[in-house]
Amino acid sequence: MKKQIIASMVTLALLGCNSAMAAGFKPAPAAGKLGAMLVDPYGNSPLTALLDLGSKRPTDVSVVVHGKGRNGVDISYEVGPETVMHNDGVPIFGLYADYTNKVTVEYILDGKKIKEDYQVITSPIVNKYIDNRNVSRMQDVKVQKVAKGFEDRLYMVNSHTLTQQGSQMHWSGPKAKDAVLQATSPSTGALPFDAAPMTYVVDTQGEYRWWLNQDAVYDATVLDIKKRGYLMGLKDTGKGNISFVQGQRWGNFDLLGKVTAHDLPRGYVDLSHATEIMDNGHRLVRAAKANYVNKAGDTVHTLRDHILELDESGHLVDVWNIGTIMDPFRDALMKALDIGAVCVNVDMDHVGKTAELEVDGPYGDLPGVGQGRNWAHINSIDYDPKDDSIILSFRHQGVAKITRDKKVKWILAPSEGWRAGWKEKLLTPVDANNKPIKCTSKGVCEGDFDFSYTQHTAWLSSKGTLTVFDNGDGRGLEQPAMPTMKYSRFVEYKIDEEKGTVEQVWEYGKERGYDWYSPITSVVEYQADRNTMFGFGGSVHLFERGERNIGKINEIDYDTKEVKVEIDVLSDKPNTPHYRALLIDPSSMFGR
Repeated sequence: MKKQIIASMVTLALLGCNSAMAAGFKPAPAAGKLGAMLVDPYGNSPLTALLDLGSKRPTDVSVVVHGKGRNGVDISYEVGPETVMHNDGVPIFGLYADYTNKVTVEYILDGKKIKEDYQVITSPIVNKYIDNRNVSRMQDVKVQKVAKGFEDRLYMVNSHTLTQQGSQMHWSGPKAKDAVLQATSPSTGALPFDAAPMTYVVDTQGEYRWWLNQDAVYDATVLDIKKRGYLMGLKDTGKGNISFVQGQRWGNFDLLGKVTAHDLPRGYVDLSHATEIMDNGHRLVRAAKANYVNKAGDTVHTLRDHILELDESGHLVDVWNIGTIMDPFRDALMKALDIGAVCVNVDMDHVGKTAELEVDGPYGDLPGVGQGRNWAHINSIDYDPKDDSIILSFRHQGVAKITRDKKVKWILAPSEGWRAGWKEKLLTPVDANNKPIKCTSKGVCEGDFDFSYTQHTAWLSSKGTLTVFDNGDGRGLEQPAMPTMKYSRFVEYKIDEEKGTVEQVWEYGKERGYDWYSPITSVVEYQADRNTMFGFGGSVHLFERGERNIGKINEIDYDTKEVKVEIDVLSDKPNTPHYRALLIDPSSMFGR
């Protein structure tokens, strides 16, 4: 009996201890009629919050994050039932940093319409990768123009900053003459393509309204290739999140900062630049092949010349080895390139110089012919469901459409250097009356037509046309007499696949000259909602030694070519290009 009493007393004491401990770790209190307001719910997106439901089931939810100050931009959006259920809460997007934000949430609960105001406190955002090269703590934003009716626009900037550890990791091995050594030590691929991300959303007042914690996807302090690379290929998946590729993995993140990622299938390396979501939910990514035996018999890591189709679980469904589909030995454009800016890794010591190409030259991430060198530099993928084909932008070749059975359907490029088997696929430039336009082999044409050179983002528009950011390096397959003669363009082409013709139907940028020239990176995409061409020149003033690079956000009225929006984002370090930008619509992201 005595032992039973003692045991009961111990049990009660333990229960009391546990109760006290539980009381010391109470969840955050409810902020209103629902649950708690949880700032940065996944630890990756400090300018967001999640309003917990408190086990209730509100419907018809809408959110307003109120602008700061007299001219601040309100961010308003509807939140769909799937989003509310998936998050067990209401996502709050668009908070200001280091500020007490006012947020209004409206919803229906138990048949009653409820409107509540919340105060949401945020901390400053931090660029972890500051070193002696930094000019500013963050990337500064300068608003040049915002026309009436565009005040609500939000732009996600896909940029990067150089790191002290940026050259730590390299694929090993020079070109080896010995076959055994070559087999065990493949020549360099593109792993040094590595930088810390700076991913953020700006409004039309130049304020940061969202930030992705750099450590969410990247960590330069570890020798782990899964956390290294170059965060790129950001596109709205249409399913409430943003796609990305980065070095050795691919995945999605949402605006609350939740990241999901998959490793590359074995045998493939070096994801960068581009990804595309197919109608069946599969993912197209631009990668490279590891330990590939090329036509010379050498074992190499190829460079930016494979397209992989992956299902939603990351299983490999199909592969396009572009080096066996296109001509990896065509060098017409590469011989004319400014070698100072072939990739995002800018070489200021070789600006204005052209490349010397050798068939038996070193392998690695440098311009050259043959697989194992940067002969293609595919920087965008688009999918055409009409014929189950892909459209690829080759920075070093042109634009081409390739079918599911790995055949070239058409090529948009000057005729110089194309051999039999490919030259028959070249599109013929025509005018508005479908009459052929005379062009030289180097692409210098009469009338209102120009080819694109070192272009980015060859994407189908909602009108069925092809929009291209024509960077313009090597225009006419040569370097101009003076660098200041270069220019970039937003350009739109209409392609008649049956007739094998191409018509230039719209362009903008030539008139802006060198001050608008963006030699690498960049994007353009038609926006039907405002009838504009949205674009981002990611490398304006790239070659001004010691100066910060300008990323120029533009929306251009399609009919009048009036500038509706112009916002400059400045790199935090000199001569550090941005990659791309994209429009963000929170109603689209959260409306499901």
